[in-house]
Amino acid sequence: MPRAKAELTELVAFRSVADPAQFPPSECRAAADWVADALRAEDFQDVSVFDTPDGSPSVYGYLPGPEGAPTVLLYAHYDVQPPLDPAGWDTPPFELTEREDGRWYGRGAADCKGGFIMHLLALRALKANGGIPVGVKVVAEGSEEQGTGGLERYAEAHPELLAADAIVIGDAGNFRAGLPTVTATLRGMTMVRVTVDTLRGNLHSGLFGGAAPDALAALIRVLDSLRAEDGSTTVDGLDAEGVWEGLRYPEEDFREDARVLDGVELIGHGSVGDRLWARPAVTVMGIDCPPVVGATPSVHSTARAQISLRVPPGQDAAEATKLLTAHLEAHTPWGARVSVEQVGQGQPFRADVTSPAYTSMADALGAAYPGQEMQIAGMGGSIPLCNTLAALYPDAEILLIGLSEPEAQIHAVNESVSPDELERMSVAEALFLVNYAAFGRG
Repeated sequence: MPRAKAELTELVAFRSVADPAQFPPSECRAAADWVADALRAEDFQDVSVFDTPDGSPSVYGYLPGPEGAPTVLLYAHYDVQPPLDPAGWDTPPFELTEREDGRWYGRGAADCKGGFIMHLLALRALKANGGIPVGVKVVAEGSEEQGTGGLERYAEAHPELLAADAIVIGDAGNFRAGLPTVTATLRGMTMVRVTVDTLRGNLHSGLFGGAAPDALAALIRVLDSLRAEDGSTTVDGLDAEGVWEGLRYPEEDFREDARVLDGVELIGHGSVGDRLWARPAVTVMGIDCPPVVGATPSVHSTARAQISLRVPPGQDAAEATKLLTAHLEAHTPWGARVSVEQVGQGQPFRADVTSPAYTSMADALGAAYPGQEMQIAGMGGSIPLCNTLAALYPDAEILLIGLSEPEAQIHAVNESVSPDELERMSVAEALFLVNYAAFGRG
């Protein structure tokens, strides 16, 4: 664990946000090189850093197993979300810092640089206790958070690269710390930018306000049309009444996990599981408009927003994109001109939890978390690669585990990882590989 902390410190220090408008691409390249060096140090063969169609570098390595043993692909991503407001962090976002609560804080500590370290720890545990009983492939993606699909397109063009009998996606997490959980479903997503134009240029609101159509006001009307009175997502033609049948998520626990302010209501209807894991959810990610400081008395000629729509299993993300686009166009008021540009898309995912790999994982998690049984939950987020892998390798079993339990606060300020979770999940992954090797040999 001390070595793991030192390595995670080095990896978190790379500002590997896969958006050149925010951070230089050299940060991602340096992080990829670090991951490749770590694999070489563990005797991986065929280690390579390769460019994918979206321009991001991914990392691959292969460690042969005993003759006749199955092959397991271990996945993580080294790219991270931007730190948001660095001033909102209690410690620097790209400096792994242990605080009084014992957790390690830093961007990517849990999502998903910690996931790569988890894989290393599991392999080292096996090497120290008789050897690794399966063939192992590792792939570390470089643009997962951007949803631009670089690794997916590369895998489709090179299907032999990631072929495996089982695939462990280290980018999920336990329902809460100490409760071992596999993620059985993922929502897909579509991301669009909508632009509304009304005038040839901004106008003085005193001279023209009241008759001149304001593009920002039109955009606000459009965005408001995406929610019902109770806050539920409403996209014309899109089913928003799915029901979750798995692990229950008490509303009071969700309020605490989500840090909802006292007196503020949750949005939507149905159970929390319905809303998070079985129904679509729209989020306005950003709006281009003048800031309050320096604002002028103007009627605005153009306004733009970026919108994310999470798509539950059972629905098609491409069809959801069409419905969202049609909705935005239909609800734009005053004859304003509207254009919609798609900037990202990924399909939802549902795993087969009755497979032998899940039996192997259940036993492993039970041993790593004594007294606890494996739980099955959904995840409201997206990992588009899962569907690509499922399509390319229909006989492979895909499992989702990881370090992103609620206290980790992934994608938010003060992201952190629990070292206890890192240790236990690494042990669980090592035991899973042992169990799965025995299954693979019959």
